[in-house]
Amino acid sequence: MHWLWVLIVGGVIGAIAGAITSKGKSMGWIFNIIAGLVGSSIGQALLGSWGPQVAGMALIPSIIGAVILVAVVSFFVGKN
Repeated sequence: MHWLWVLIVGGVIGAIAGAITSKGKSMGWIFNIIAGLVGSSIGQALLGSWGPQVAGMALIPSIIGAVILVAVVSFFVGKN
């Protein structure tokens, strides 16, 4: 049951990151989940695990890490 929450929270974090970077419409739900999970790892590695936590992920560093990930990926793979 924990993995289901991790996937849901990862998808929400990825969707928030896509909305912040204006790439939310071009990303699918699978990429949202991947961006949320990888971004969460990046954000917590860089910023630590402070703030509110859901499913073992600190929300604020996770969102910041996902925004960084989405911005970097869209820079290299981005469409005009």
